[in-house]
Amino acid sequence: MRLRYAKRGRLRFTSHRDFARAFERALRRAQVPMAYSAGFTPHPKISYIGASPTGVASEAEFLELGLAREVDPELLRAALDEVLPAGLDIVEAVVAGPGSLAERMVAARWTIRFPGVGVEVLRGALAAFLAREEVGVERVTKSGRRTVDVRAPIVSAVVEEVVPETVAGGVSDGADGVAVPGADQACATLEVVVRQVTPAVRPDDIVAALHAVAGLAPVVPPVAARLAQGPLDGDAQVGDPLAADREHASSS
Repeated sequence: MRLRYAKRGRLRFTSHRDFARAFERALRRAQVPMAYSAGFTPHPKISYIGASPTGVASEAEFLELGLAREVDPELLRAALDEVLPAGLDIVEAVVAGPGSLAERMVAARWTIRFPGVGVEVLRGALAAFLAREEVGVERVTKSGRRTVDVRAPIVSAVVEEVVPETVAGGVSDGADGVAVPGADQACATLEVVVRQVTPAVRPDDIVAALHAVAGLAPVVPPVAARLAQGPLDGDAQVGDPLAADREHASSS
């Protein structure tokens, strides 16, 4: 089974390890008939695909489950969604078809909101960034500091103005109805499509690159969310990685 899930609101601060622990508890509570690995300490067969960074909201997280028997996808989705915390939401479940899900993750579409930054200011910074052939930023990795080229993986980027959406008890972040810092004012938003490379270029790398080439330094930290990840079409649009699985299931 292949699942798409979302990290929303305050749960965007959940680390991948925290989510994995919560998800395994949810599998037990929902009595999902899991398949387990062989060996002295069997583990449930779960494969996570391209988890988003801690602190970043996402509508496009994916994982694969190995099951011991057939289960109705919608019943599985609903059962897991009911026992997970609000904000960690199972959006869709499909029976896995042929092919590798990981290999379909060619690109990701991100939105990065810059509270307190005007549209023209962000457009100017973006133009300076796109004019470069290479923009390196330093990142601390497990093997030490390394420089990552942020420019090369960028497929497309556009700046728009976002007007805040008021909700009960605060101002929405525009995605899940939970108030976030800087969401109470109109601000510039960058929507960007990034190829999946190794190491992956993250939203904070893009923010650091804009600072490096144009001195962009928002007073309020930018807020990022992943809207999609999957195959890349000829129009630089990120497609649905589960579409092939749905098509295979409907033709079986």
